[in-house]
Amino acid sequence: MLNAQNSFMIKLEENITEQNEKRFEMGKINRTYIYIIDTLKALFELGLIILLIYLIKNNVITVAIAVALFNYKSGIMTLVMQHISSYLELAKNFNISCDRVFSILDNKDFAKEKFGNEHLEDINGNFEFKNVTFGYNENKKVLDNINFKIHSGELVGFVGKSGVGKTTIFNLLCKMYSIQSGEILIENININELDEDSIRGNMTIISQNPYIFNLSIRDNLKLVKEDLTDEEMYNACKIACLDKFIEGLPNKYDTIVGEAGVILSGGQKQRLAIARAFVQKTKIILFDEATSSLDNETQSEIQKAISNLKNEYTILIIAHRLSTIVNCNKIMIVEEGKISDSGTHEELINRNCTYQVLCQTEMMK
Repeated sequence: MLNAQNSFMIKLEENITEQNEKRFEMGKINRTYIYIIDTLKALFELGLIILLIYLIKNNVITVAIAVALFNYKSGIMTLVMQHISSYLELAKNFNISCDRVFSILDNKDFAKEKFGNEHLEDINGNFEFKNVTFGYNENKKVLDNINFKIHSGELVGFVGKSGVGKTTIFNLLCKMYSIQSGEILIENININELDEDSIRGNMTIISQNPYIFNLSIRDNLKLVKEDLTDEEMYNACKIACLDKFIEGLPNKYDTIVGEAGVILSGGQKQRLAIARAFVQKTKIILFDEATSSLDNETQSEIQKAISNLKNEYTILIIAHRLSTIVNCNKIMIVEEGKISDSGTHEELINRNCTYQVLCQTEMMK
């Protein structure tokens, strides 16, 4: 369907060439190894012959015993070489494993997450970005000296073109990455001072492609709350507009959804992830394009449910469909790694050209 046969054939030829080069390198190493072993074997035999001649000459052993010992050495040599080869192979594998383990432990390939020691049992949902700068590599900034403040109970939307840093804001708030400069404050405490549970135990992120585990619907929900009651489960699924679909399944809430939720559609996965967030009941809920696969009717119902929760939870929504965020307390426009403007839907539609263009583009779809 991609009409990419030529590209794949070129890549295949490159891989075959690389494989042959690696095989040749392995052959050279193997030949060197065999040469060394054979040389050592010949030297051992020479030394043994000299020793046997010396022992016969001094009447320590007879010729018959010397012949028997010389013939027996073949078995000994084979056994010794097998053990040496085995130990060399073990040593090689051990070194490879050590390199892989220490590359993680020493932060060579993967930056290790670092958390503080201060613990917050419960948070109200207030946080702030102060002069935050971040880039996934040193050459390009995704966020450039960004500033904004979110108050408890607010429903806030983030809009902007793809790649301007909206999802990055969520990733930094969850401390998936560490910022390069500036501060992120949760309840006026620097995020670097808080322990992992204070951050991730108080916020839930629902992504565009949520991962659903190869468990039952019930167990997928119990992952975030072990003592989940049936009533809590039913209410969460009802809010997420998933209850009618589940009731139509043969095993209802005990239905196994398969690896990555294979039996579910994209919209059903998103609704299950939304139900999982409602079960978790964290003070901060982050929706990253979490309703993109829903039909208009279901999206409208879930949006009403989210709006009803806005005074109880701090809710942030990234959306390309502006209908998702028109009822937000505040909408922030992200451009070139900065918050270029913020306000309600009515305020922005009257004064901001970027927001006007986004609205007109959606109306034309």
